[in-house]
Amino acid sequence: MMLYLRVAALLALLQLAVAAQTATSTVTLNTAAKAAGKLYFGSATDNPELTDSAYLAILRDTAMFGQLTPGNSMKWDAIEPEQNVFDFTGGDQTVALAEATGKIIRGHNLVWHSQLPDWVMYGDWTPNTLTSVIETHVRTEVSHYRGKMYAWDVVNEPLNDDGTMRADVFYNILNSSYITLALQTAHAADPYAKLYINDYNLEYTGPKINAMVQLVEDLLAAGAPIHGVGFESHFILGDVSGTQLQTNMERITALGLEVAVTELDVRIQLPATDANLEQQKADYTTVVQACMAVPGCVGVTVWDYTDKYTWIPAAFPGQGEACPWDANLLPKPAYDGIAMGFNAS
Repeated sequence: MMLYLRVAALLALLQLAVAAQTATSTVTLNTAAKAAGKLYFGSATDNPELTDSAYLAILRDTAMFGQLTPGNSMKWDAIEPEQNVFDFTGGDQTVALAEATGKIIRGHNLVWHSQLPDWVMYGDWTPNTLTSVIETHVRTEVSHYRGKMYAWDVVNEPLNDDGTMRADVFYNILNSSYITLALQTAHAADPYAKLYINDYNLEYTGPKINAMVQLVEDLLAAGAPIHGVGFESHFILGDVSGTQLQTNMERITALGLEVAVTELDVRIQLPATDANLEQQKADYTTVVQACMAVPGCVGVTVWDYTDKYTWIPAAFPGQGEACPWDANLLPKPAYDGIAMGFNAS
């Protein structure tokens, strides 16, 4: 009997611990975002996850998520693994899910220094041949999804943190003209899609946001079609400045563009404590409130909604629990933080 009582007491304590880490809000987040005047609250997803029926049931709920971003299936290595050999299978699956559930789609991404097939990365290019490769890739992919995308991340992460242009196969051969080339080609293929440049660490005051503002000004002066800048927003716990984020978003919207929080997560040094989860809740609130304070911020996307599928532990060993739902698909305090940011509860 004594052992039974001790076990029962331990289970009760564990249940209290779980309850302390579980959200209490009953609002659905896309409903809250739209009620607050935003276009969407969304999530990234990836094709292997779509076989998880419990995960998919939450993702399909358009009251919860009004927008999807394919995490990997529209990147260059997935779409054009060999030159002029295109495979839209993975991307089409995400698009079909979005269309079946009435969700907005953000295409991610067309031109990026990473996840390139070897034939692009190590090709013996001249300016003319690389121009043709970019044009073919962008035109073919955007044309395939013409009329289906709200927006494309046309160029992903073109800047270093010190504000210089990132040296990669595109910049090394074409300098910054590859950005204009990609934007013009995408616009010709689908003139109705919003065209974004997407990058990380734009959330802080410093040389990178200054360089992004200058880049946008130069593109606009040259007549390039650009409509938005994505603030990736991969944060470390407690390192979120709503003032800086709002100011930097306003610097972009002042140029006539829209902005979006495109890849939001807040990573924690493991093991996470209740205090960590409360700070994470506050950080999520801060980010959403910054978007709320900027009329030109159209929406917020988390970089997958659950710790079950977060990319963080693989990229940052010893860190994790970055998402608003835990690995058991239960909403965490961060969920409440998002609802609070949208002025809901």
